[in-house]
Amino acid sequence: MKFKLLPIIFLIVFSSCAFQSIHRSKNITYLEEDSVENLPEKQLNVFYQKKGKDLPVMIFIHGGSWDKGNKEIYDFLGSRMARRDVVTVIIDYPLASTYQVPSMEKAAVRAVKWVYENIENYGGDPKNIFISGHSAGGHLAALAAIKKEPYEKLGFANPLKGAILNDPAGLDWYWFLTKQKDEPDGKENYNAFTDDPAVWKEYSPIYFLDGSDIPILIMEGERTYPGIRLTVDRFRKTASEKGTDLSYSYYEQKKHIPMITQFFWTWSKGYDDVLGFIEAEK
Repeated sequence: MKFKLLPIIFLIVFSSCAFQSIHRSKNITYLEEDSVENLPEKQLNVFYQKKGKDLPVMIFIHGGSWDKGNKEIYDFLGSRMARRDVVTVIIDYPLASTYQVPSMEKAAVRAVKWVYENIENYGGDPKNIFISGHSAGGHLAALAAIKKEPYEKLGFANPLKGAILNDPAGLDWYWFLTKQKDEPDGKENYNAFTDDPAVWKEYSPIYFLDGSDIPILIMEGERTYPGIRLTVDRFRKTASEKGTDLSYSYYEQKKHIPMITQFFWTWSKGYDDVLGFIEAEK
């Protein structure tokens, strides 16, 4: 009986998402060098199914304290999400200390614009675009999801359906850096945020919540960094006060880095949360 079942089991496994034919289009320029806007040329990678059509889309922004990291590190996430029927776009963006958060925000919004205008060529649905990021990338994803001014400057309406913030830093960096102003931990982020409190506030997503925001999912590790824990708590309270549609998922015993490395494993809680949120909001 066991041997008779083997062909059936093999057929089920072979036809599962793990064996979907995935294409990877890499190093596509989405951001042109612009000396006036202080922007360098930057690229993105797209992960998609060969025969996919009208699939939801996720833009992912990597972490790295705003001054390190690159899109290639996250090929595993792009491939696994594409196999789960989500066209995935992973971007590079300008890094500190050569560039600061204003340039990073512009890059994130231009990535959204590029995806909206081009993702149909990769089987994605431009009406179902989500943005996500881990750590510093979660901060930039939140800016792109919440702030209206960057889109107004481009003459472009924000097309995003939802934001997925994975252990996000910087949600209220104005409060945090003000609190830590004379401490070494606070000054570590001056390379990206400058030493100007006006910049800290202008690029802290919490101050732009107004209740008209797109749905947001926050995923937080129990053992994350104190600065993230404190600012996520402030963000959640403000979102509740403003009437923002915010979902929250808590990861017991999970540290900051494992919040993203869990996506090496296809059946992790992270995939359940991300895919469940996309399915609910698309």
